[in-house]
Amino acid sequence: MRVAVIDLGTNTFHLLIAEIAGNQPEILYKTNVPVKLGEGRINDNVIIPAAFERGINCLQDFSRTIAEHLVDVVRATATSAVRSAENGKDFVNVAKERTGISIETISGDEEAELIYQGVKLSGAIQEQSLIMDIGGGSIEFMLCDTQNLIWKKSYNIGAARLMQQFFKSDPLSDADKQNILFHIQEQLTDLFETCEKYKPQILIGSAGAFETFAELVTGKHHQNIIIEQLKTYQFNYDDYIDIALKLINSTHQQRVEMPGIIPLRVDMIVMAALITNYVLGRVKINRLMLSTYDLKMGVLASLI
Repeated sequence: MRVAVIDLGTNTFHLLIAEIAGNQPEILYKTNVPVKLGEGRINDNVIIPAAFERGINCLQDFSRTIAEHLVDVVRATATSAVRSAENGKDFVNVAKERTGISIETISGDEEAELIYQGVKLSGAIQEQSLIMDIGGGSIEFMLCDTQNLIWKKSYNIGAARLMQQFFKSDPLSDADKQNILFHIQEQLTDLFETCEKYKPQILIGSAGAFETFAELVTGKHHQNIIIEQLKTYQFNYDDYIDIALKLINSTHQQRVEMPGIIPLRVDMIVMAALITNYVLGRVKINRLMLSTYDLKMGVLASLI
């Protein structure tokens, strides 16, 4: 069976096409497009017209690619930007009308479950772990052991939301940092209570920003590692902290010039570094791993 998985994220739309025979999917094609669906007014819960059109145009391209690959089953999931937008249903309807793709708008809980399944498929979960997925619209946290998903929750504090609300200076001022951290602290109270109870040993970052952190760390050491070809990557903690602090204290232009940061993440990576550092400190974890498998691999796992 040949399947296509589409992940309509707040920043990026992903397309993955795979052949499923038995338990091991063979990836035939994958791509991602920086659609920026949450641009401009995500905190007003609106998809602006320019972003709306970019999204539909991207899905038209995906539809053509899917047809070329003679796909049997298509599953398209939309997350924070679509589910929170007043015109999210309009986007889903227009997408169906103009591309033939049926989009399922999933809840934050469903999103967290699928991310967990994707990370599990990577083999990253070897002990009591806290999984973190930093999206543009929301952030998902999952607490698990090697066998079970213990707790999960989605929070509307994604990097695009934080940027539009708090990112007012370049480089980020101490006042802006404090406002962001105070907001995160207020939102994540129950996460920290849960971690206090279960005491996870490691933070597993799901794709996205964590892939950028890994690109920067391996680049710093001139290591010839292609991150996207790995399932997992174990960080040296001091290397991660060094890179994170450099990002938080850098100017926009300095980040533009850093090899390893894609244009879409030049500013959002600052939000990701701030949040990750804060969570590591509060939960008292000093071990960090990347899983390149994320929500779309979880969707793929659900189709196997």
